Amino acid sequence: MKTHEIRERFTQHFVKAGHQAVPSASLILDDPNLLFVNAGMVPFKPYFLGQQNPPFPNGTATSIQKCVRTLDIEEVGITTRHNTFFQMAGNFSFGQYFKEGAITHAWALLTGSLEDGGFGLDPERLWVTVYLDDDEARDIWRDKIGVPEDRIQRLGMEDNYWSMGIPGPCGPCSEIYYDRGPEYGAEGGPIADDNRYMEIWNLVFMQNERGEGIGKGNFEIVGPLPKKNIDTGLGIERVACILQDVDNVYETDLLRPVIDEAEKLTGSTYGDGAPKEDNIRFRVIADHSRTGMMLILDGVTPSNEGRGYILRRLLRRIVRSARLLGAKGATLEQFMNTIMDTMTPSYPEIADNRERILRVALTEEKAFLKTLESGTKLFDEAVEELKNTSRAKTPKVLSGDKAFELHDTYGFPIDLTLEMANEAGLEVDMDGFNEAMGEQRRRAKADNQAKKHGHADLSIYREWVDNNPTVFTGYEELTSDAKVIGLLRGGEKVTEVSEGDEVEVILDQTPLYAEAGGQMADRGRLFAGETLLEVGDVQKIGKKLWVHKATVTAGGLDLGQSVTAEVNEEWRHGAVQAHSATHLIHAALRQVLGPTAVQAGSMNRPGYLRFDFNYTEQLTPEQLQEIATITNQAVDANFQVNTIKTSLEEAKAMGAMALFGENYGSKVRVVEMGGPFSLELCGGTHVGATAQIGPVSVLGESSVGSGARRIEAYSGLDAFRYYSKETALIEGVSRELKVQTEDLPERVAQLAEKLKAAEKEIEHLRSAQLAVKASEFLAGAGDINGFRVLTTRLPKGTSGKDLRTVATEIRNRVRDEAAIIFLAAEDGPKVPFIAAASDAAIARGVKSGDLVKRFGEFVGGKGGGKPDMAQGSGSNAAGIEEGFAALKSYVESL
Repeated sequence: MKTHEIRERFTQHFVKAGHQAVPSASLILDDPNLLFVNAGMVPFKPYFLGQQNPPFPNGTATSIQKCVRTLDIEEVGITTRHNTFFQMAGNFSFGQYFKEGAITHAWALLTGSLEDGGFGLDPERLWVTVYLDDDEARDIWRDKIGVPEDRIQRLGMEDNYWSMGIPGPCGPCSEIYYDRGPEYGAEGGPIADDNRYMEIWNLVFMQNERGEGIGKGNFEIVGPLPKKNIDTGLGIERVACILQDVDNVYETDLLRPVIDEAEKLTGSTYGDGAPKEDNIRFRVIADHSRTGMMLILDGVTPSNEGRGYILRRLLRRIVRSARLLGAKGATLEQFMNTIMDTMTPSYPEIADNRERILRVALTEEKAFLKTLESGTKLFDEAVEELKNTSRAKTPKVLSGDKAFELHDTYGFPIDLTLEMANEAGLEVDMDGFNEAMGEQRRRAKADNQAKKHGHADLSIYREWVDNNPTVFTGYEELTSDAKVIGLLRGGEKVTEVSEGDEVEVILDQTPLYAEAGGQMADRGRLFAGETLLEVGDVQKIGKKLWVHKATVTAGGLDLGQSVTAEVNEEWRHGAVQAHSATHLIHAALRQVLGPTAVQAGSMNRPGYLRFDFNYTEQLTPEQLQEIATITNQAVDANFQVNTIKTSLEEAKAMGAMALFGENYGSKVRVVEMGGPFSLELCGGTHVGATAQIGPVSVLGESSVGSGARRIEAYSGLDAFRYYSKETALIEGVSRELKVQTEDLPERVAQLAEKLKAAEKEIEHLRSAQLAVKASEFLAGAGDINGFRVLTTRLPKGTSGKDLRTVATEIRNRVRDEAAIIFLAAEDGPKVPFIAAASDAAIARGVKSGDLVKRFGEFVGGKGGGKPDMAQGSGSNAAGIEEGFAALKSYVESL
């Protein structure tokens, strides 16, 4: 049974049982605790936490959620049932059915016949586990379902008790396992061998609330939940493994084609008889190709931090695994095309993003292949240094610190280091490497733990989110009468506030826009009689509640009081201009660059906008000019701006653009400008027609990370002011140079060429002067221990480049002597210095690099280079003379 059919059977089973099918959320959600969605229940957290009422008519839902877990990337392929990307199928009940319902639903699907839409698994091969004291679940399995008691096992908190790792809902679990047969391990159920007995479904019975604590079992059970909920998770890949009768999740219909492609590209063979390390590498290629592709699909681009760093690691592990298997050139294009072919039936949006996915992946591969070249050079230098310093009879060992530096700083994989070290006849201090890696992981884990919080900051708003969601009136009006239904001061609920207080005000309705979708919150005021509050920010809680952050500037305010809420009209006017201009620029961008230029984020405030998009190349001036022209043509066309409320499916069918990372509801708002010119899902405020935006001045574009670019622009009056300022500047320069504005570029180019020639001549004269003074400097050299030694402090303002010129000239004049030249100077706050040694001095053991290292200690700097010449820079000029003295002492000791 193909994986896509397994997905469909799961969904239909629960839809027939009255569950609402919910599409998978993006892998990227606005959750401070998560880099990626890592479990099927994550998009439903607001409902489990009680922050929102579930919007499902029957209080039940089902989904197949995209998930990524990357805590142990290095373990991928070693075990045969873990993927970094996986599809978690789940059914959820919010206060409806509980243990018996969850167990009955699961058993019916697993053991139901293929003809009836089930999976057709042999019930005799299914085992279950329950929590230690969960007799209720045990009785249901035994008495209602008919599972023999000897196939029901009890496990403790580490295995069969679930929580999110933070204060919130928790409860016992019941897990379903499939016996793969004696060829996979020992008898005795999951307790005896969890390789033979593969876990396929976890049923979580949320019935309690946990307190503070760390880890899976180190926390207190505070008490029962008001409503008992169900959260289950079935691993699609694991069920596919069983139904397709393959040994592991890497050999299912989704991933095996990538392994087959890797065999063709590398010449190596996967499977029985192949080296264990090779099989692991094949699995890494298959797993990471899919995860990398899905991350790029959801808007992640490679970078050196956060999500982008994870993606970069995955893509680079593919490249290096293929290389270790024998691949000679680029491979990612073939791997990405293969995995996109296997995954598109379940994720049709891949087809529309195919070109963009390839562009991001191939750009990263190209960069990493260069890194491999530079890393290899660095490795060779380390090996050469090691061979020169190690004794002949001592085993040559590359230090763990050096191996870690290659891995961490330069992105050089450790197994590639091991392979190359073996070829060079070296060993690697793996204990030292693992210690450094362990320390890095401990720091990352501690940092991750520090970022977690118990959502207590949102629980105070729960009653309003559930019972009194805010009515937003700001699409139609800028002033609304409202009632104060909540007051908070210092994070505590209060019934009244007075002048000078910083407060949070919750109204039953408001015209003030809450920050969302890149649009900054409205500014405005709340007033009633003598009372006045200045609103400086509005934030949205649970997508339902508007919280006004305000200062009481006059009078006081009571809970239940009626007020007038008013938007600052000038602020809103500038904000809608910028926001609507953002839509036009997005549309223009796609016209110029094609559909692969996809929005990756935006920010707009009155008069200004910035727009981030996924693209791997710098835009040309001509492209940027074309984007600006198309945008302003759309303004001049005075397109009507229409809003349409419809279903998400209808919006997508219309061709509306959706943003990565957004978790849209069943009803969405589509903003249309000029028909097909711009059609986007958007909840923001906009102009009525594009001419109201006014001029849009595109300031430029820049890089904001690998594969991501940013355009910045002004709109409305700010654009006019910008153009006026630029015009005045150009006219002023034209007057100064006595040329017409149209002749200004040519005149500036002429002046630049003259300046460049003059600077070159000055540089030539300075070098000649310094060369002439070389004789004067050399006259100050003395004899130390048979060396002719010169230590000279050159005049202030002498640059490092000038020092090199003088040092080279002096060394050429004493070529036949054992000479050491050391020069230093003050150049602003810097202290450049240089050492040079003649061939005769080098033959006696002098290395210029050693000299600059010693000197650097006295001037607060460091440097390096070759034995004949080395250079550095410091910051403490007071240490120059002391440094010279130390160098002379060193020469005396040679």
